[in-house]
Amino acid sequence: MLPAGKADITGPIADVNLMGYANPGQFAGGLLTRLYARSLIVADANRSDERWVFVNMDAGMASQAVTFTVIAQLRERYGDLYSERNVALSGTHTHSGPSGYLQHLVYGVLSLGFYKPTFDVLVEGVVQSIVEAHESLRPGSLGTAAGELLNANINRSPTAYLHNPPEERALYEHDIDKEMTLLRVDDGGDSSEEPRAVFSWFPVHGTSVNNTNTLVNGDNKGVASQIFEKAHRGTVAAFCQANVGDTSPNVLGARCRDTGEPCDAVHSTCNGRVAECIGRGPAWPDDVASCRIIAERQAEAAEQLTRDAATRTVSGPVDSRHAFLYMPGMEVAASNFTHAGRACKAAMGMSFAAGTTDGPGAFDFKQGDTNGTAFWRLVRNFITKPGPEQIACHAPKPILLDVGEMHFPYDWAPSVVEVGVLRAGDFAVLAVPGELTTMAGRRLRRAVRAALDGAWGPRPTLVVAGLTNTYSSYVTTFEEYQAQRYEGGFTLFGPHTLDVYIQEITRLVRDMVAGAPPEPERVRPPNLLAKQWSLVPPVVTDSAGWGGAFGKAVEDVAPGAAYQPGDTVKVTFQSACPRNNVRRSTFLTVERWVGPARGGRPGAEPHISAQDQGWEVVATDDDWATRFAWYRHHDWSPLSFAGVSWIIPQDTLPGRYRIGHHGDAKHILGSVEPFSGYSSEFVVGGASTQARKLPFVGALVRWWRRMVAIVSP
Repeated sequence: MLPAGKADITGPIADVNLMGYANPGQFAGGLLTRLYARSLIVADANRSDERWVFVNMDAGMASQAVTFTVIAQLRERYGDLYSERNVALSGTHTHSGPSGYLQHLVYGVLSLGFYKPTFDVLVEGVVQSIVEAHESLRPGSLGTAAGELLNANINRSPTAYLHNPPEERALYEHDIDKEMTLLRVDDGGDSSEEPRAVFSWFPVHGTSVNNTNTLVNGDNKGVASQIFEKAHRGTVAAFCQANVGDTSPNVLGARCRDTGEPCDAVHSTCNGRVAECIGRGPAWPDDVASCRIIAERQAEAAEQLTRDAATRTVSGPVDSRHAFLYMPGMEVAASNFTHAGRACKAAMGMSFAAGTTDGPGAFDFKQGDTNGTAFWRLVRNFITKPGPEQIACHAPKPILLDVGEMHFPYDWAPSVVEVGVLRAGDFAVLAVPGELTTMAGRRLRRAVRAALDGAWGPRPTLVVAGLTNTYSSYVTTFEEYQAQRYEGGFTLFGPHTLDVYIQEITRLVRDMVAGAPPEPERVRPPNLLAKQWSLVPPVVTDSAGWGGAFGKAVEDVAPGAAYQPGDTVKVTFQSACPRNNVRRSTFLTVERWVGPARGGRPGAEPHISAQDQGWEVVATDDDWATRFAWYRHHDWSPLSFAGVSWIIPQDTLPGRYRIGHHGDAKHILGSVEPFSGYSSEFVVGGASTQARKLPFVGALVRWWRRMVAIVSP
């Protein structure tokens, strides 16, 4: 029995730090694409209580606090049908989503802490998507397929990969996983129709859009979903993350800003500085265009695999297993896939602060640093000095932040994480709470296949779902850890982190094979929601200035101007802070006149007046062709503007058009009221050349805006 669901999780698009690059100056100021949670429930047709749900979120990563809250709300609705054992929330790892939803301080300290509106929207959207899937539960079929995708990722730490044993590297052609695995869902077992859902796993970082971006978006995986779903109306298409740790979408490689030469291979520096070494996407220097290209490549691969999966049906038992792990001190026995040792209390190394070629760090940090400097050790010791046992446990990592021993005002890092296995026949999702590198994921899959020993058939399909349920940074192999590139420096629990996950996941798999009942929980992570702090300031009030009005087009198109497909239409509106209402509808509309007889599609905004009913909405802020950029006149000013752009698609019908902006303004007494405003009408497909405003008109508008800003409160 197979349903799927989808719900908006975009959240605040202004004044909130974007999660991923740890750039304290990168704040949201608009929208490129909306973010969604996409859910899939797989239930045994003979035992419907035996089921699992996998949720793919257009978010940086999963959050322990979000997972807790989602499961609690599901329990209120459905009792014990959904629990930690069978619910997996996984992030696509976009670096352009709003922050403020993780419960451990280290992941929020650079983004002004916890922000409840982000958290609430994420929880509500995930629950809504699961409820939608649950309520549409019906018989169906699963199919799988896998194939190579060669031009959508590279390894950004190839020197660390070379530390892995030669005989292990010889098993693979590439130093990065090039295989996409897809799960196809069909209603009623009919694969001749459009699929109900497709969920694919492919490892590539959500860093196509760089760390200067201010527009919220789902990066390459979110855009791939948008492309696929537009081509297959009614299909829920999730492009899920895999063993993403050392991957990059910047397929032209890392080069020095000034010379264009390749960066130093070991340290990723140019003239000794990491800030000058930047990864280049396929459309470099246009990062948004690069994002689209990497998305298209994933969507094209998924198209072929969707066709292939129609002929390879998955059948067999549905099962799930889960375990909470208290990592500090957890012992690991030696095996063909693990090294004997133990996990450590969490700590971050000097190389972590160097950042990556996708998003470089600052100061004099560099990757591949196994020593650190006296200055940074002094700074570290001033914050929290690690003891000899902690230093030895993490060696050769030079500790920068001993986060596992930092508990004020609450825990800086997790100590309890979780792993899980979701099975449907010979297909299984291996859920892990971090970013496994290429070889870490490969080693985990090999270990699981060995543990199965043919029990699920000769060639079980295993996908690694990183960033699931909890976030605990990176996971390298023991050998890669010795290189202390960024990924090794950010492997929280030391060199045996992967060994613990392999040991515990293979234990869960053996229990499944043996038919053993799930073990009782030995430990649970703390819920830190009540202890969260936030420095994100509230919206005090909005102002339209003297003589202004919210929604007024202050930089308009010339009335009757003619545009052609491929042109860009730009309009600037008097606006208000988008945080007043996170809006699951839209902040903008592109509308075509169809006449009152046809009624139009005004449903995007319920307060649109009857006189506007002849306009049909042809694009919103969820279309790739639109951009919504919001900005204040100056910091802390209540006066703000929204720039709306529409890149006219080639298949746009000729006719009369207008652009609308929809928002909500907060008054000084606290009330919030919706508003809408429109540009002048313009023509698409007219015979004349594109009309422009007269220069003196544009200058007059800019002068008036300055005057309004000066006298505004």
